[in-house]
Amino acid sequence: MGIRVIGTGSYLPPKVVTNDDIARSLDTTDEWIFSHTGIHSRHVAGEGESSATMGAKAAQAAMDAAGVKPEEIGLIVVATSTPDYNPFPSTACLVQDLLGCVNAGAFDLQAACAGFVYALEQARGFVNFYPDKKAIVIGTESLTRVMDWTDRSSCILFGDGAGAVVLANDEPAGAASLKTTARTILGADGKGAHFIARSGGCKDALPFDPVTGVPMKGEPVLPAMSLQGHDVFAFAVRSLAKVATDLCEQKGLETEALDRVFAHQANARIIEATARRMKLPLEKFWLNLETTANTSAASIPISLDQAVRSGKLTDGMKIVMIGFGAGLTYGGTYCTWPNL
Repeated sequence: MGIRVIGTGSYLPPKVVTNDDIARSLDTTDEWIFSHTGIHSRHVAGEGESSATMGAKAAQAAMDAAGVKPEEIGLIVVATSTPDYNPFPSTACLVQDLLGCVNAGAFDLQAACAGFVYALEQARGFVNFYPDKKAIVIGTESLTRVMDWTDRSSCILFGDGAGAVVLANDEPAGAASLKTTARTILGADGKGAHFIARSGGCKDALPFDPVTGVPMKGEPVLPAMSLQGHDVFAFAVRSLAKVATDLCEQKGLETEALDRVFAHQANARIIEATARRMKLPLEKFWLNLETTANTSAASIPISLDQAVRSGKLTDGMKIVMIGFGAGLTYGGTYCTWPNL
């Protein structure tokens, strides 16, 4: 009873780029990349694929698993930093059309790699007050399209893909929030905004015509990501461990009671350091970035779907989902799977 995940789905593009492939054009090796990141390969979206199409495929898989029809969906929330358009129309609206969810509202949410946790909380609130409707939460990214593929410090880290969950509620409107087993922490630290950033937005003003006073068209800015790795690493380990520990404390649990930790798959070394800081065995942390790399907002829902379909995430397990990202943002949710 109450709010719960009733279906999971994911999609990874068939095109795979290995570290050896990258080493053919950059001064690097598979050994160096893996030793620093835990990544051997990544999936890359091909012709005709985008954040919208991948998100729709992941969502369809989740709907099929849940046995839900498109017209039953009341809300679609898409967490992405790589929308099909910049910035509108929303990728969520494109997904809504692809799925045929004619009764659904749809919007994008931008909290970078912590986006899925943020989006999950938005959808949880929606189904709490509209229990006759179901919600889809999607994390989807085409990050390989915003990389500088001549910069070996950043292009090796990212991959493309999508993950999704379907939420449902069996309680009367507003009642589920009073009975929930879940706990969520959302946070941000804007002082670190420059640690991970992508140019090409609307921060800078256009020049004004000196005669008419009307803004003049500026030169287009190529989107590029900048990444301060050492600063991000320190923030990530600190925030992931603290959020997970605080969530357990709120539930009156020791961290050792957790059955599984689904951390954002940014870098294997970050997850290993987080495990040490939490004094938990690494085996409790889901790891898949060896073959997916960092898929940002998609990494947690992809991990959930893989765990469910492999039988390694089962009903009654105590889990936390924790993420961090550009902004800086961070967040986490504790739940007894699949109840939210």
